[in-house]
Amino acid sequence: MPKQHFSHVTQWVFDLDNTLYPPKARLFDQIEVKMTNYVMSALGVDRARADHLRNHYWATYGTTLAGLMREHDVDPGPYLTEVHEISLDHLEKDPNLASHIRSLPGRKIVYTNGAAPYAERVLEARGLSGLFDAIYGVEHADFRPKPELEAFQTIFAKDGIAPESAAMFEDDPRNLAVPHQLGMKTVHVAPDPLEATHIHHHTDDLTDFLGQLRGL
Repeated sequence: MPKQHFSHVTQWVFDLDNTLYPPKARLFDQIEVKMTNYVMSALGVDRARADHLRNHYWATYGTTLAGLMREHDVDPGPYLTEVHEISLDHLEKDPNLASHIRSLPGRKIVYTNGAAPYAERVLEARGLSGLFDAIYGVEHADFRPKPELEAFQTIFAKDGIAPESAAMFEDDPRNLAVPHQLGMKTVHVAPDPLEATHIHHHTDDLTDFLGQLRGL
């Protein structure tokens, strides 16, 4: 992975879940249980139906919340509070990742489909607090989720992101399509590589990948 591929980048955009911590932490296992419980309660359905709807909304709208809002007019505030009340006790600090992020030239932000207060808790548990210039949750995108174009446009406009000078790090390949379209450098962070025209780079180890960019 030649460093010169990133020599123009002065704005670094990081997803949160399964990107700034490894999937083996399995935080989303806890969140999925909370989401299913919320769907059961809000819609009055059994667990099997709630699981089906949760997956359907994720596939159709980008997030379970987006489906609940659009099809059932669910209030996003209580939902976001409830589903993110999970234990972070088993998250480990990563001082090497922190050092590599700190060394990146320019502006660094976190942009998640989760809620910003949850993102702040995760960053603290990973030892990454204070490294980012801003943290944006789905609430800052008017509750529109990635991969929607309007969601990215809202966040990038708020932060002053110039896509031609920016890179996006994401575990969900769907969420790299718009950044690529806008002119960003895209990095898929996941255990298995995916060959796609909208993915420039892949890594299964973000700490190692960013370490290779030191000295930009």
